[in-house]
Amino acid sequence: MPTILVTHDVTDTDRWLSSPKREELLPSLGASNIRTFVNPQDRTKVGLVLDIADLGVLLAAMENPSDEMVEAMKYDTVVPETMAILVQS
Repeated sequence: MPTILVTHDVTDTDRWLSSPKREELLPSLGASNIRTFVNPQDRTKVGLVLDIADLGVLLAAMENPSDEMVEAMKYDTVVPETMAILVQS
C-alpha cells in the first residue's frame, strides 16, 4: 500500500482543516491514515499524507473527478490547478 503526499493551495485554511469532506470522500477511494499539514510561513499551502490501497483508482478519480469530488474541493476551498501528488519511493 503506497503512501502519498498531496499538496495544494486553499483560500481558507481554517475551513480546510475543519472540513469533514476528506473523511467522507477519500476512504471510498481506498485512502486511510489521512494526515493534514499546513505551511507555517504561508498557510494557504497545505498537504495531506495518506496511505492508498490502489494508486490507479485515486489517479483516475483525480483525472476525471466526480461531481461529489468537485463539490468537496470547492467546499474545502481547494485551488485544483495547484494540486501535486507525490508517491513514496
